[in-house]
Amino acid sequence: MNTINTQVAIIGAGPSGLLLGQLLAGQGIGNVIVERVSGDYVLGRIRAGILEQGFAELVREAGLGQRMDAEGEIHEGIEIAAHGERFHIDLKGLTGGDVVICYGQTEITRDLMEARAECRLQTYYEAADVQLHGVKDSKPSVTFNYRGDDFTLKCDYIAGCDGFHGISRQTIPAEKRTEHERIYPFGWLGLLSDTPPVGAELIYCKSERGFALASRRSTTRSRYYLQVPLDDTVQDWSDGRFWEELKRRLPPDVADKLFTGPSLEKSIAPLRSFVCEPMQYGNLFLVGDAAHIVPPTGAKGLNLAASDVAALYEIMTRVYRNNDTQCIARYSEIALRRVWHGERFSWWMSNMLHNFGDETIHGMNGVTFSRFMDSERDFYLRTEEGRRVIAKQYVGLPYEHV
Repeated sequence: MNTINTQVAIIGAGPSGLLLGQLLAGQGIGNVIVERVSGDYVLGRIRAGILEQGFAELVREAGLGQRMDAEGEIHEGIEIAAHGERFHIDLKGLTGGDVVICYGQTEITRDLMEARAECRLQTYYEAADVQLHGVKDSKPSVTFNYRGDDFTLKCDYIAGCDGFHGISRQTIPAEKRTEHERIYPFGWLGLLSDTPPVGAELIYCKSERGFALASRRSTTRSRYYLQVPLDDTVQDWSDGRFWEELKRRLPPDVADKLFTGPSLEKSIAPLRSFVCEPMQYGNLFLVGDAAHIVPPTGAKGLNLAASDVAALYEIMTRVYRNNDTQCIARYSEIALRRVWHGERFSWWMSNMLHNFGDETIHGMNGVTFSRFMDSERDFYLRTEEGRRVIAKQYVGLPYEHV
């Protein structure tokens, strides 16, 4: 049995685990990352691309903002289209100067991986049989098998950044956690293509045929989404069928400007709202998807993970710099406050922009529910006060300090 000693063990090498590791290393706090899949597999995940200002500042604080600032696109607004009518949400003007940055999660992850390798920080990819032990003890540990050898990682704290299906949340006894979940009756079919985006800003579309999103990764690469039934498969959707359906859901003047081409990637993601309370158990802290999932409608998934990282990073810095262990107990309270704001906003955007068919929602059928949402959407989009509410939540609420 090989033994490793560190201060913080990080389970998961996605962007939240890598960012936390880089920030901690910058403060001289030792950390080791254990990841069950390969680095190439992590990089192959096609995910979010909209970063709140708070996330961007964290990346810069980690010393990794150069490529993001050079290649990322600053977006000062978004569009919401309802049945062909387009409304502009002036993020910068309505929030007093806040914006978002379009920079793909894959690119952030690549930047973080390269920086970690350059700093020679320990990372174990393709670790098998990862288990957490003694998380309520003063010295918890992580055991795993790496390339046929067994390892014990001894540490002070464990950050569970290993996603919804990871071991971290499952380590908390079932009777000690409360899980809130809402499964949506549809998914998002996403297509990535090397085609010029249809607009300079993201366009969220509500139509009689269902929801669509015209997103982008750069001036030459586009990402589009369609609301589809949960039982649809990628094989059901040829590129041609996808483009034709997208044109039907976009406003006519936007559809006329659509460039089509071969897909680089297609996938279907089910929509779920999920929160685990608490996000801490002893010296184990849940971060990102390990504790919460949001529908992608409000661009909050990666950004909520970043706010978790910000809170835990500040706590760990105070622990090791000031010997302030009292602040440790505040992590879950601080993280969950922002998580629930993000959950509510994503739920609200999803309700306003998707079609629910005949599903019963809050005791009413889907048609009646849609009428309420039509009225709500109409109020928020047609009043400056309503657009300001959307803008302030879209750019991200301020981080809460410990």
